[in-house]
Amino acid sequence: MSLAHGRTYLAIPGPSVMPDRVLQAMHRASPNIYEGELLDLIRSVIPDLKAVARTTGNVAMYIGNGHAAWEAAIANVLAPGDRVLALSTGRFCEGWAEMARRLGIEVDLIDFGLSSAIDLDRAEALLRADTGAQPYKAVLAVQVDTATSVLNDVAGLRKALDGAGHDALLMIDCIACLGVDAFEMDAWGVDVMVTGSQKGLMTPPGMAFVFASEKAERARAAMDRVSSHWDWSPRFIADEPPLYFGGTPPVHHLFALREAMKMLVHEEGVEAAWQRHTTLARAVWTAFDAWAHPEGLALNVKDPSIRSHAVTAASAPSPKATQLRQWLEAEAGVTLGIGLGMAPQGDPARDGFFRVGHMGHINPHMVLGVLASIEAGLHALKIPFAASGVAAASGFIGSSTSPVSGSSSRGECC
Repeated sequence: MSLAHGRTYLAIPGPSVMPDRVLQAMHRASPNIYEGELLDLIRSVIPDLKAVARTTGNVAMYIGNGHAAWEAAIANVLAPGDRVLALSTGRFCEGWAEMARRLGIEVDLIDFGLSSAIDLDRAEALLRADTGAQPYKAVLAVQVDTATSVLNDVAGLRKALDGAGHDALLMIDCIACLGVDAFEMDAWGVDVMVTGSQKGLMTPPGMAFVFASEKAERARAAMDRVSSHWDWSPRFIADEPPLYFGGTPPVHHLFALREAMKMLVHEEGVEAAWQRHTTLARAVWTAFDAWAHPEGLALNVKDPSIRSHAVTAASAPSPKATQLRQWLEAEAGVTLGIGLGMAPQGDPARDGFFRVGHMGHINPHMVLGVLASIEAGLHALKIPFAASGVAAASGFIGSSTSPVSGSSSRGECC
C-alpha cells in the first residue's frame, strides 16, 4: 500500500510548481500568429520581463531551455579564439564553460568548490593579472548554482571587475533564481543575463531569455558573424511574432507567460516576491538546522549569507539521501531533486545528496507540507535527527508574519 494517492508535489529546483491560472491560460485555441492579439501579448510581456530583471536593456526570447540561453548569449558576443574567465561554484557554471569550449572559446575555469561562493578578492587578482595581448572578453558566473544552492555576490563581482580596471563583459546565469533572489541588472552593472521560464517565472519549460546591456549590444555589433537563429538583433527590433522567435512562436507558452507576469509583476510585485521567498527559504533552513545530526541531514552551504532563496542542497550519509527521496515519492507523493555534480559518476557518495526546490508559486502550507513529509520519512527510515524541523519551521513562519487585522477572530470556527 502507498499513501501517495492524491495530488503530488514537485519540490525539485525546476520546473517549479505551475500555478493553475498559468496552466489554464494555455488551454485555448491558437490565434492568428502574424498579427493582432498575439503581437499585442508579446509587446505586453517585454516590459514585464525587464521589470523582473530590473533593466532598461533589451530582452530576446527564444524557444528552448536554459542551455539554449547559454548558447544564445555566447553566440552574440563571443567568437572562436576569444578568452573568458569562468568562476565556478557548482555544476552549472561548469556546464556553461563546457559549452563555450565546444564553441571554440578559450576558457579559464576557476573552481571555488561546492559549498563556497566566488572569492571576490581572488577574482579581482586574476583580472588584474590579465594583461596579455588577448585579455578576457567576458567573465561567466552563475548567481545561484542550482546544484549546490550557493548564492554569489553579483554586485561584488562587478566591483572586482571595476577595481581591476578590466573591460570584460559581465555575463550572469540567473536561470535558478530570477524572480526569487534579489537581482538588479542595471544597478549591478551586468552586461548579459540569461534565464529560463520554468523556475521563478512560473511558466512551463520551453522558453529562454537573454537580456543585454548597451555594452553587450556594442559587442554584438562588432562580431564578424553570428548564427542566424541565435542572433538577438532581429528579436530586439521585431514587429511580428515570427521575427521575435525566428519562426513559429511558442504560442501557448506566451499565454502562460502573460498570466505569470500578471501574477508576479502586477499583483504581488517583484520585491514582495523576493521577500516571500526569503521568509520561506529561511523556514526551510530552520527545519534543517533543527534536524541536523552527525548521522542524518546537513545543509550543503553552512554560511546563511551565501544560501539561495530558490533551492536548498542537503546531504545525508550515503545511501540515506537517495532512500529518503525514494520513500517520499513512493509514500508521500513528494518529489525532491537529486544531487547534481556533488560526487563523480559511479561513486556511491552520489547517494548522499538531494535538493529541495522552493521557488516560484509557493506559500507556507506548500513548504510546510514538504518539510512534514521529509520528517515523516526520517521516522520511517530511522534516519537520526535532533529535533522536529516542522515545529521549528512553523514557529519561524508564525513569528515572521503580522496578525491579520479585522473584527473577526481567526480562532473562531463558526
